[in-house]
Amino acid sequence: MKKQEFYKRLEKKGVSRRDFLKYCSALTVSMGLSHSFVGQVAAKIEKAAALRPAVVWLHFGECTGCSEAFLRTPDVGALILETISVEYHETLMVASGHKAEENLHHAVKAYDKKFVCVVEGAIATAYNGAYGKVGGRTFLEIAKEVIPHAAATIAIGTCAAYGGVAAAAPNPGGYKGVNDALGVSAINLPGCPMNPLNLLGTIVKYLNGDKMELDDYARPMFAYGETVHDNCPRLAQYEEGNLASELGSKEVEMGYCLYELGCKGPETYNNCPTLKFNDGTSFPIQAGHPCIGCSEPDFWDSMTPFYEES
Repeated sequence: MKKQEFYKRLEKKGVSRRDFLKYCSALTVSMGLSHSFVGQVAAKIEKAAALRPAVVWLHFGECTGCSEAFLRTPDVGALILETISVEYHETLMVASGHKAEENLHHAVKAYDKKFVCVVEGAIATAYNGAYGKVGGRTFLEIAKEVIPHAAATIAIGTCAAYGGVAAAAPNPGGYKGVNDALGVSAINLPGCPMNPLNLLGTIVKYLNGDKMELDDYARPMFAYGETVHDNCPRLAQYEEGNLASELGSKEVEMGYCLYELGCKGPETYNNCPTLKFNDGTSFPIQAGHPCIGCSEPDFWDSMTPFYEES
């Protein structure tokens, strides 16, 4: 795809060059780069858009919140849809029933070892996966059939990464994240929901052949390398179990630190304060709600109760 054609297609979807550069700036910041790299990030997205790999997007045990975050950030959604070619997505596709199943089989066969598999939701493993089915087949069967044929797999949202809410105790369905359920090496983009800009950044890095530095939980370091507290706009500092304002005053711009209300920001790795949600409008702490640690493994069990001091 030529550069001018790329911009024309974006403009048809309501994304101006200014909007495009705004999101390139946000991605640049999320990757820990200076503003001087914005042009390079834009060039990488343009290059990735020329490749437009096929994507098979699977839905398992989830609430579709990650797809909603993707769709409700329309400019980023348009950028992603210009960077990839979605061959199967149950929420977006017109087809349903047997026709939808045919589309899935056709995509896997036509793009064998060439497509990117995006997985949203946890996989039930107990009783041969009987706790979760699509089209009469279990999540486990579908995952085992599709994922080994992918060139790369990205697990989006905490459910796909670690099991999430579906895996909360007592977890009778034996729900697990993609890597635990199948023993594969998917890139994890946890969060409830994940930020769509992190998905765009991961896709762009993959398509450009950039080194993807991951942490111990298979999360990209560019997005999950710092805690929420590290960049918290409430300007609080965690010191030896006590919180003190760097300004020496409780009258910080956005109010008090929420740690004593149960905020899990110091223990949670994510770039929410940098990218925010809903077109960069806000994120929970900015809106006055403590972080509940939703991008951490087993957060539903290990981080509760959410409203008491840690």
